[in-house]
Amino acid sequence: MYQKKFMETAIEEARIGITNSHGGPFGAVIVKNSAVIASSHNCVLKNNDSTCHGEIDAIRKAEQKLGTYDLSGCELYTTSEPCLMCLAAILWANINKVYYGCSIEDSARIGFRDAKFDAMLGERNHLPADFLEQRDRDLCLQLFDEYSNMDKTIY
Repeated sequence: MYQKKFMETAIEEARIGITNSHGGPFGAVIVKNSAVIASSHNCVLKNNDSTCHGEIDAIRKAEQKLGTYDLSGCELYTTSEPCLMCLAAILWANINKVYYGCSIEDSARIGFRDAKFDAMLGERNHLPADFLEQRDRDLCLQLFDEYSNMDKTIY
């Protein structure tokens, strides 16, 4: 069940990342039984690692903490609709539900190419109807606006 406090935590994670020029405004939190298991933010620029998206890093941390590759029973909160790479990792990890703030279209407005890759590799219409749920878009759009007004590197 959605809890706004976890989206707020994802937003704060993303702020840490953009404030320190680690990458884009993408924070993620993994929750199980109403407790935060792991959180992270985009570190593409910090780590020179194109795969170090917030969701991927949060999955890595959660799996290490729980000592398993299977995150069944977990939910993921993220500031933006996951890209296809992250979405595949979320599915491989068996995460039950994803709550996201901004859409792929919102990400495009601030310079990210997720829509291009969706068009190349396929859309999301084969996912269960209730797997991805958009929540608190307005809060996440404020974060995207902050990012838009910063001196930044687009990748």
